[in-house]
Amino acid sequence: MTGFKNFILRGNLIELATAFIMAAAFAAVVTKFVEWLTGLMPDSASSYFSTEAQSFGAFLNAVVAFLLIAAVVYYLIVLPYTKAKERFFPAEDKGTPADVALLEEIRDLLAAQNNRSV
Repeated sequence: MTGFKNFILRGNLIELATAFIMAAAFAAVVTKFVEWLTGLMPDSASSYFSTEAQSFGAFLNAVVAFLLIAAVVYYLIVLPYTKAKERFFPAEDKGTPADVALLEEIRDLLAAQNNRSV
């Protein structure tokens, strides 16, 4: 179970899934916008199948659906994921990185050694 928890929380699985969901929802918005825009053109074949008001309504519907999906994804996936990640994998202290601290320690030891030999 620990391995699965590490797989879910450490990898980019949640970020990729969220990006895929949001991209699919945004693709619907773009599709409806293009349908509405081409419906405004007088010689367009799509103008025979729908009126401008219907296609603009479909575009607004896609925008509202996108915003609702974004809210659901944020509150039901992103927020709990972020809290779980902070709980199980706390962020490192904002101090000096370990490699820099080690290099500083080596520098100080070399400086102390040079002072003793002089």
